[in-house]
Amino acid sequence: MPQVMEFKLPDLGEGLTEAEIVRWLVAVGDVVAIDQPVVEVETAKAMVEVPCPYGGVVTARFGEEGEELPVGAPLITVAVGAQSMPAGAEESAGAEGSGEAPRPLIGYGSDHSRPARRRRVRPVTAAVSAPVTAPAPVAVAPAAPAAPVVPAAPAVPAGPVPVISPLVRKLAKDHGVDLRALHGSGPEGLILRADVEAALAALREPAPAPAPAAVAVAAQGERIPLKGLRGAVAEKLSRSRREIPDATCWVDADATELMAARAAMNAVGGPKISVLALLARICTAALAKYPELNSTVDLAAKEIVRLPSVHLGFAAQTERGLVVPVVRDAQGRNPESLSAEFARLTELARAGKLAPADLTGGTFTLNNYGVFGVDGSTPIVNHPEAAMLGVGRIIDKPWVHDGQLAVRKVVQLSLTFDHRVCDGGTAGGFLRYVADCVESPAVLLRTL
Repeated sequence: MPQVMEFKLPDLGEGLTEAEIVRWLVAVGDVVAIDQPVVEVETAKAMVEVPCPYGGVVTARFGEEGEELPVGAPLITVAVGAQSMPAGAEESAGAEGSGEAPRPLIGYGSDHSRPARRRRVRPVTAAVSAPVTAPAPVAVAPAAPAAPVVPAAPAVPAGPVPVISPLVRKLAKDHGVDLRALHGSGPEGLILRADVEAALAALREPAPAPAPAAVAVAAQGERIPLKGLRGAVAEKLSRSRREIPDATCWVDADATELMAARAAMNAVGGPKISVLALLARICTAALAKYPELNSTVDLAAKEIVRLPSVHLGFAAQTERGLVVPVVRDAQGRNPESLSAEFARLTELARAGKLAPADLTGGTFTLNNYGVFGVDGSTPIVNHPEAAMLGVGRIIDKPWVHDGQLAVRKVVQLSLTFDHRVCDGGTAGGFLRYVADCVESPAVLLRTL
């Protein structure tokens, strides 16, 4: 007998709790192989194809395209076993053998290559030992339409009315009060004058006016669901504001020598070195000098955790919104390697093909908002990191150089940091070191 296995939406990355179905890659009745992608989903971080750990026939899909599913919700069910496929399907499914027991998913997917195309099979009818004769149709007379049900009026109790005083009877009669409908408040339900007067007062009260309809708030304008990437960004920034007591310091720096050094590097041939790569190399050197800023706060343990490696995130604007790809072990890369990795990750980000692993695990962020033509900003720390360096545009400005007023290439640098991990002296020292390296790149030679 085939065994129906349920595949649930797995955890696709750090901190992700849901994913939106973008496109189904299989249909009910398709034959799937182990680790074959069955659905393309969009998380708050990237678009990914989800492989199924079972091989067999798809018997059900859960969720429509555009619908969000929480992590752990059923995704598809697969009938695993030889009887889940008709005769001849085993040959078309390849040499994997559908009669074998399902292989457990180790880690997340294996290295099997994806099938060239999906295969559809017809539903299989279970065989029986003897033919079954269909029952003869039985003529059924149409039922008469049911009469509408009218709710019965509340029954009025029969028998004597529990009233002793003739004054009470006269008061009720003069004002048309049905004593049988009253519940007496006296001993054993005896109806008193107060009961009749209360009934009269209730009859005289005007009916309450209908409540005015609630005025719709913000009825005009377009409403955009706060979900997906936008929702994840909103949640992360809100969490950063709630948990991190941040502060910002900034300084203007003369970047003329840095731009001249970059031009000299690119003049000798080979891959081009980007300004972002030079700034990243300066950041890694500064973090080696001030490791307090390459840390995170463990609230549960009430500890500051200083991290041994610099996983450098950089802000990248895409059509989907702002994403922060992460360069692993940036402290061990030179400007040429950093330039190549920045270019690779930026291309993947713009194509929407970044894996969740490319967007998680950062320890420090470099935000080059100067590409938007602005000079300064007070960035929000990328939770759970402890600091972010912001870089404005590099433009010509009047600057005092060697005692003379000259036109120099000036940039504004800003550092937003978690005040729990360090004080202003450490943050100011970090930012001053970065500015010194920008103004005189030769300072870096001491640490290379």
